[in-house]
Amino acid sequence: MDERCPVVILCGGKGTRLREETEYKPKPMVEVGGRPMLWHVMRNFAIHGFRDFVICLGYRGELIREYLLHYRAMTNDVTILLDEESSTLHDAGADELSGCRVTLVDTGQETATGGRIARVRRYLPGERFIVSYGDGVSDLDATALLEFHRSHPALATVTAVRAVSRFGVLELDGDTVGSFSEKPRLDDWISAGYFVFEREVLERLSGDDCVLELEPLRSLAREGELRAFRHHGFWQPMDTYREYELLNEIWQRGDAPWLRVPSRAETPRA
Repeated sequence: MDERCPVVILCGGKGTRLREETEYKPKPMVEVGGRPMLWHVMRNFAIHGFRDFVICLGYRGELIREYLLHYRAMTNDVTILLDEESSTLHDAGADELSGCRVTLVDTGQETATGGRIARVRRYLPGERFIVSYGDGVSDLDATALLEFHRSHPALATVTAVRAVSRFGVLELDGDTVGSFSEKPRLDDWISAGYFVFEREVLERLSGDDCVLELEPLRSLAREGELRAFRHHGFWQPMDTYREYELLNEIWQRGDAPWLRVPSRAETPRA
């Protein structure tokens, strides 16, 4: 019998480039539209039917643990009778994360990305699993990503998106500016940080200092074991304070692309 494909979310980094928000909290707990970034990441998978999560904790991981352990109380009005230590939730209807199964794992303060995944292998019993960072949003069709991975024989799939220039691009004819493009999409493809791995990839992750983005992925590419799933929709990481402000501005406009519910409600299987 097939088991549902689990989603491993990397939440252990210190987010030093976003120090204005991460000095006292992990980056996945920085809020966009009043919700932690982690909620947005999990919601995107949940609306596609992925409801089994393994969260890799590290820096200030206790804040993520507290939020998820008390998720219903954190997201609903609540009346508390202090003398009896009892509470009543108000309007506590189902939301997009209802029914999700979440495993919280302390993967260490200084452990690298590959090492964190290796530390949660006991919670990945199936043939394959998904890996996502906890600090970016997208309207990625996770079901299509998994279907693409299952369609080829390679051990790994990385999601590719078009790079966007950080600067305005000029087309020059001598010293005459022929055109000006404000932060255009480039021809290069970059990793969006969503992966699907066969279980065999775990054998390539050795030691807490193993950086997923270095030797493991490089060796998979050299051996022809890495395929790219092209995502043409919305994707935005939150690496800097400027990007934090950008995401909140998009939210405030009332049309956040990553909140759009997909047309198909297919439950994926590993």
